Amino acid sequence: MMSDPLLRTDKEIADIYMRHVKTVYRVCFAYMKNRADTEDAVQDTFFRLIRSGPAFESEEHEKAWLIKTASNVCKNVLRHWWRRRESIEEHYDTPDSEEIGTDDVLSAVTSLPEKYKTVVYLYYYEGYSSVEIADILKKPQSTVRNYLHEVRAVLKERLGENFDEEQ
Repeated sequence: MMSDPLLRTDKEIADIYMRHVKTVYRVCFAYMKNRADTEDAVQDTFFRLIRSGPAFESEEHEKAWLIKTASNVCKNVLRHWWRRRESIEEHYDTPDSEEIGTDDVLSAVTSLPEKYKTVVYLYYYEGYSSVEIADILKKPQSTVRNYLHEVRAVLKERLGENFDEEQ
C-alpha cells in the first residue's frame, strides 16, 4: 500500500470511508453521546487518515487504526478544558436509536466509564478477541480481560435479562 498521503487517491479514501464510517460513528457516539460532537469526531478521524496516510497491511489493520484513532480523537476532545465547563444538558441532542443503529447494549455502553467503552465495543460489536483488542489498544491482555470481566457485571446489572454475554 501507499505510505505517502499525497499518493492515496480520492477513490481509495472514499472506499475506506464507505467501508468503515458506521463503525467509526458508533465508536465516536459511545464517547460523545450527541450527534454534533460525534460527526465532528468522525470527520477528524478521517482527516487524520488523509493527513497521515498510513500504510495498511489489510482491511482489518485499516479498521483497527481507524477505531484506535477515533477513540483517541474523542478522548482528546473530552479532556479539553472547555469541554469540562459544559453541562450535558447543553448538548442533549441524542438521535433516535434506530437512526444510528444502536440497541440497548450500545446505549448502556455509552454510559460506561471511558476506559471500558472501546474494549466493549470492539468485543461485542466488532467481534475482536481479547488478544486482538490488546494488540489494537496496546494494552496488556490481562488488562483487556479484566475490563471485560468488570464491565459484564455492570452491564448485567444495568440490562438485566436483556444482557446476553454471548452476543
